[in-house]
Amino acid sequence: MLRRSLLQTLAILPVARLARGAAAFDVAAIERARVLRNAAKYLNQQPVTVTASSSPRSAGGKHDYFSEGDYWWPDPKNPDGPYIQRDGMSNPGNFNAHREAMIRLSLIVPGLAAAYKLTHDRKYADQAARHLRAWFIGEDTRMSPNLQYAQAIHGRFTGRGTGIIDTLHLVEVARASWQLDLAPRDLDGVKQWFAEYLEWMTTHPYGIAERDTKNNHATCWVTQVAAFAQLTGNATLTEYCRDRFKTVLIPNQEAADGSFPQEQARTKPYGYSLFNLDALAIAAQTMTTRADNLWTWQLPDGRGMARAMAYMFPFIADKKKWPKPPDVMYDQEWPVRQPSLLFAGLALDKKEYLDLWKTLDADPTVEEVLRNLPVRQPVLWV
Repeated sequence: MLRRSLLQTLAILPVARLARGAAAFDVAAIERARVLRNAAKYLNQQPVTVTASSSPRSAGGKHDYFSEGDYWWPDPKNPDGPYIQRDGMSNPGNFNAHREAMIRLSLIVPGLAAAYKLTHDRKYADQAARHLRAWFIGEDTRMSPNLQYAQAIHGRFTGRGTGIIDTLHLVEVARASWQLDLAPRDLDGVKQWFAEYLEWMTTHPYGIAERDTKNNHATCWVTQVAAFAQLTGNATLTEYCRDRFKTVLIPNQEAADGSFPQEQARTKPYGYSLFNLDALAIAAQTMTTRADNLWTWQLPDGRGMARAMAYMFPFIADKKKWPKPPDVMYDQEWPVRQPSLLFAGLALDKKEYLDLWKTLDADPTVEEVLRNLPVRQPVLWV
């Protein structure tokens, strides 16, 4: 087994310590059949990267990721003019091939990594390595380490900082990468790509704009930077994200009762509340250490992850109790097996969270749900 960096080792240790119910709640046993069933399907899947498709609306090149703003539509009064916004309503005419390819990668690589972790069978790791080389190393197929052309809007922007949320699907890919025992050359190549992407995310105007947003986009910026810093061993950025979690995300987004008012104000209040909670949970799981437990940490007024989970749990257990209007799209598709339930259940010793988690759908197939569920392989996290 390749030697992990000290930062990666420290990132793993507290999870075992915090999972006080782990002996009674065996995630590996619960997940084994599901993981191996899915991994068997991935063994014969060929890599598909951004170079496999393109859009004439993209201002980028062959290796540049391109996507279009979800809620932007042609203007009926000016069909050839700039698109107009319809919040919460996804435009089916958007170019989605690159996003779909990235989500596919986020299913395959973590799925194979989970199977490798459970079985130690090299066939899973070797297949995952093929996909990682194609996406991040191979000169003919790799993706450029930036998102300058993501969530473009026809007639308005060739790309936006908002698009950085698209690479939330690389969080579990990054986590899988250091658990696959990759060949040193492959691991170094993957780390180099993520180091370059981190530099872009933290210095480009799009990255700065995304960091400084006020809702789930700001959460997802921290969640991504923390995960990619963990992979690359960037302790400075890890500490920066931990501080931002405490001084910006929780104070600015969480209300006294544990809700997220900015998410509840959207046209999909339930889905967005779950999404932001999951993103915060992923960040807390990534950055918690023995010295700094983000699951039990709270502001002087009690706001923190425990309160946010306590607020949302009754509405995951019984959605009919949700006090806000139903989501304008995909209302019936939520909840699924939210990672926040598992992580909080173990970290806070909440059996009711774990029991509910086990009952929910672990493998949703609706594209919109997959797009908003970036962590699907719990054995890589606990």
